[in-house]
Amino acid sequence: MQFNLAPYASCAAESRGRFFSESENARRSCFQRDRDRIIHTTAFRRLKHKTQVFISPSGDHYRTRLTHTLEVAQIARSLARALRLDEDLTEALALAHDLGHPPFGHAGEDALDACMKYFGGFDHNDQTLRILTKLEDRYANFDGLNLTWETLEGVVKHNGPLSGPKSEEPVPPTIAAYNAKQDLALDQFPSLEAQIAAIADDIAYDNHDLDDGLRAGIIKLEMLDAVPHVASVLRDVSEEYPDLDKPRLIHELIRRLVDLMVNDLLDETERNLTQARIQSAQDVREAGHVLARFSDHMESEDNKIKSFLFNMMYKHPTVLEQASAGCERLTDLFEYFYENPEQLPAEWLREATGAKSAVTARVVADYIAGMTDRYAINLHRNRFTNKAVAP
Repeated sequence: MQFNLAPYASCAAESRGRFFSESENARRSCFQRDRDRIIHTTAFRRLKHKTQVFISPSGDHYRTRLTHTLEVAQIARSLARALRLDEDLTEALALAHDLGHPPFGHAGEDALDACMKYFGGFDHNDQTLRILTKLEDRYANFDGLNLTWETLEGVVKHNGPLSGPKSEEPVPPTIAAYNAKQDLALDQFPSLEAQIAAIADDIAYDNHDLDDGLRAGIIKLEMLDAVPHVASVLRDVSEEYPDLDKPRLIHELIRRLVDLMVNDLLDETERNLTQARIQSAQDVREAGHVLARFSDHMESEDNKIKSFLFNMMYKHPTVLEQASAGCERLTDLFEYFYENPEQLPAEWLREATGAKSAVTARVVADYIAGMTDRYAINLHRNRFTNKAVAP
């Protein structure tokens, strides 16, 4: 258990508890148990073979959704320690944040969202809550993991309130339904632990996608001139180590970029906490704005990196071709099982209510969202042996 927490940290001893009453453990805090339950899920193991950027990458060193998640958790925990937050809750949120992603990355999510257009759509954050509260059927007394209120709140709101004046989209269906039986205060900002986990995700994917792009040769070092902040750090490394081989040069570049973002975030967050006179976890929720954020300067640089990656990497023909093929596979599989639910595995068929029903559509989406890239590829090949799909 942690000691010397900041007054604005979430406190396990003051947790709002679990939906289903359980006896807590004398040696592990409730947030530690949440983290451990997440790690032991089937959904967490499947992240090993889900896309981060490259679909079923041939190289062993490119990031998958699992390695990305572990990197987010490492950054988030370091930030939490520096700010004296609850590290276990922060880590739990970081480990859970991508559980709801379907195969083939964001392209796969877009494909499933289109398939589910008339049935509430598909959103990976909403799907994460489905996994945590329903689909992981491991325990004798309840469906899901029965996580604490603070963990579920952080999962659904890590990007901010979902209702109220600051929200622009309707609340996703699973979150809305769950909130009706356990109020997650969707109109408030989440804990500082959740805010930290969210921005750790940005730090990780910006810099590590850049790393993968450089190592894959999709991005060339000279192309980084288009991002002055990155180019400046690269220039410093090159001047300090003029004879450094390329792999070490790239690693040193990425290491320094992460360090700059982390230190900027800590400085700005501490400044925000002081200015807002935050004295409790509830003060964080009622602050009316995000407290864990970059300075204006670093936020601008971060947006430039995102724009660069979007144009030079995510829109690269190789990545787009893989994404297009992934979308086609998921669409084919959804339509097939939606029209022929009797072909679903037995545990999924029990939940379906017949061809082309709304219930069956959601069951099929759950089934497909849980697939790994290679499982979806092999299943598609098995069901559509005569259909030509890009490799």
